[in-house]
Amino acid sequence: MELQRLETLHDYMERCDRCGKCKYIPMERIVSWRFSAGCPAITRYNFHTYSGAGKQTAALALLEGRLDDMTDKLLEVVYHCAMCGSCDVSCKYTKDMELLEVLQQFRIACVENGYLLPAIMPVIDGLKKEDNMMQALKADRGRWAEGLDVKDITKEKAEVYFHAGCRCSFDNELWGVAKTSLNLLRKAGVDVGISGKEEACCGGHAYELGFEGELTKYAEHNLELLRPAGVKTVVTPCADCYYAFKVLYEKISKKLPVEVLHITEYLARLIEEGKLKPTKNVPLKVTYHDPCNLGRKGEPWIHWKGVITRKPTEPALHVPPKEFRRGTYGIYEPPRDILHSIPGLRLTEMERIKEYTWCCGAGGGIRDLAPEFATWIGLERIREAETTGAEAMVTACPWCKRNFIDAINQSESRLKVYHVVELLEQAI
Repeated sequence: MELQRLETLHDYMERCDRCGKCKYIPMERIVSWRFSAGCPAITRYNFHTYSGAGKQTAALALLEGRLDDMTDKLLEVVYHCAMCGSCDVSCKYTKDMELLEVLQQFRIACVENGYLLPAIMPVIDGLKKEDNMMQALKADRGRWAEGLDVKDITKEKAEVYFHAGCRCSFDNELWGVAKTSLNLLRKAGVDVGISGKEEACCGGHAYELGFEGELTKYAEHNLELLRPAGVKTVVTPCADCYYAFKVLYEKISKKLPVEVLHITEYLARLIEEGKLKPTKNVPLKVTYHDPCNLGRKGEPWIHWKGVITRKPTEPALHVPPKEFRRGTYGIYEPPRDILHSIPGLRLTEMERIKEYTWCCGAGGGIRDLAPEFATWIGLERIREAETTGAEAMVTACPWCKRNFIDAINQSESRLKVYHVVELLEQAI
């Protein structure tokens, strides 16, 4: 098995001392034992190999020849992971490590060496054929915007490009998130356009599954789409698309030459500027769920080129010094600022928030690979939300909303689920 890319991360893997921090949120951040877990996989399956450190140990064993090859069971373990980044930020609370990058490169190595789970292939084949992760027809991509008098950036210029994303484009129940976002921008007088059926996937989901080439392909597509359109800002209501545009494109040196904002960032700005005024009372007690890709994984990518030096009795040194992404600078306040601006709405926080949030269960391909596991992850978050006494959970990602709705439908919970933009629309 060829593992050249993993070789560059050898020092991080070797330095793992199985302290267990990757399994929980940091002790100083724990409010109660009930909601102290961070990693969904180790919490659900309770076997060390499912943890971040466990997968890292398996990768190191392959790298050093202590495992002959991938087995079906090990491949299953590698992919029973939401790639949510909780293990990474908890590890970095006390160490300078790159655990999430090890997990990412492990998956890329699996794909490059032909180790593919059958459940992945219909999704990837659909992406290659129809440019979306929903196994839907590309021709139907723009149907959510039918009847809306909005610019098409493939035909005329606009200052702001609104990218709906695969989930909002093809999930009829979530069309309202895209429509509401667009209507709020237009109400504020924003010169906004869409690309209709010419919109394509961001490539982020495929990358998390290990298909690096698909990320490059769609980054180049979106670059070509934006160049002639005169666009200055890209806005999306999807945390996954935001993560791809803002972080992953920079990581692979395909940075978009425009400002990239999540819809909550843009709307919070418009409210502050007085261009949107939430004046209607929305008497609702809510709690907010931080999407992983908007929060801890959403801070800008930091390039580093250097070497890691280490003597047997001394800690590793990065030369030159390396700045680590620890989840601190994700998008946390804009969604909360919007909620605080809505009259009558009361926000109460869960125990695990911001960079220490619990995943919704929709990431890393889990919905396609292990739907029961995805539901279990979502239900864990719903139970946490219910302890706040909230009537509704609010999030800023359609993938999160979809997984929470599905989990609630399989439980007795009466919790409602909203995207932030839907409550802002009620107030306006």
